[in-house]
Amino acid sequence: MIGDVDRTLVLGLGGTVDYELTWDSSVFDRLAHAHGVRRHELTTTAPITDERSLLVAVLAFVASGAGAERFVASSEVIEAFVSHFTYAVTLGGTGVRAGLVLDAFGISSVQHLVSIDDNVRRLLPESISYICSATDDTLDPHLIVQYPVGAHVRLTDGDVLSPAPNRLIFANDPPNRRMLLAADLPVALADAGVFLVSGFNTMQDHDLLELRLAEVHRAMRSLPSDALGYYEDAGFYTRDFAETVRARLLPQIDVYGMNEDELQEYLGRSVNLLDTADVVRALREVHMIIPARALVVHTRYWAIAVGPDAARHRAALDSAVRVAATRYRVGDALTAAEVDSTATMTRHGGGEALVVAVEDALADALGIAAFSLDVASPTTIGLGDTFVGGFLAGTVRAKEDA
Repeated sequence: MIGDVDRTLVLGLGGTVDYELTWDSSVFDRLAHAHGVRRHELTTTAPITDERSLLVAVLAFVASGAGAERFVASSEVIEAFVSHFTYAVTLGGTGVRAGLVLDAFGISSVQHLVSIDDNVRRLLPESISYICSATDDTLDPHLIVQYPVGAHVRLTDGDVLSPAPNRLIFANDPPNRRMLLAADLPVALADAGVFLVSGFNTMQDHDLLELRLAEVHRAMRSLPSDALGYYEDAGFYTRDFAETVRARLLPQIDVYGMNEDELQEYLGRSVNLLDTADVVRALREVHMIIPARALVVHTRYWAIAVGPDAARHRAALDSAVRVAATRYRVGDALTAAEVDSTATMTRHGGGEALVVAVEDALADALGIAAFSLDVASPTTIGLGDTFVGGFLAGTVRAKEDA
């Protein structure tokens, strides 16, 4: 935990420039017909090499209601695809979005970036400073597709209808694949109360990944002994790399976070998130794979921490759930006042019952139910990143109140 509330929060390891697409079924209808896409072609696993294969992947995920992150052959594919739509330019990456949450609570942070351009300089708030390993400006945008429940796309031989809202990320980002560390990272960590590690999921060279992990390990030697190390999982482009990251970083990490999609990827099966027996089994299995001191799984219905240190993080976990629910409600209009408003809203009944049952079944489990929100246009982009920011804000505020 943080010993001094005035210590630095260092968040990394890479930020992104995001193109947030505005969902428009009529444009998808037109593109699907122009490319002659048929239902039997829909797949989430084929390489994404051009506009058509990107369209096929989006429609396949929409049909399943799943969220994901996938590699694209080039940034030109993203630029061509997004040109058909209205879109907003925003900043992404777990560290950056977590920093934006902290800014809403008046908490400053230091970002570790691996790329920079005028979009980043323009959009970062003043409370967020940064160190950066890049020597030149570059732009390799991430395409973010947020789709609503009931999203409807007409194909030539049938329809696609989304069973749930979710978000998709598509990118080809060389700086984040290289993940070059800034030379002054150890200096920044020397006075840090928190170090957030994320972003290795986009790397595709295993030898380079091992090198970067060794460099992070050395940099983390500068951390004060009471600093909080938080690692947030993500959709790995090369799934086997997740095991490498886990093996190298787990001994230095206090909190290891993941969402429901990543949980199910680790287990290789779907999990009924409101079935006690299935969730208890899943948490036991994933904690055997990832024996973190506090393993946090956050889903649409609940967030549960398991492990010997789970109980230490009750305030942070509650803050994380409230803050993520607030982003779901109001998107980029998230403020501390809106978070307070969320706290007065109804919790999800199934989530509440599940949390009680899991805490009874697992001695080292601590859970917080999500909220039951009826929102006409929910925000699903950045919910996991916002959850992390809420967790870190809760950690800082709990220390201030102690």
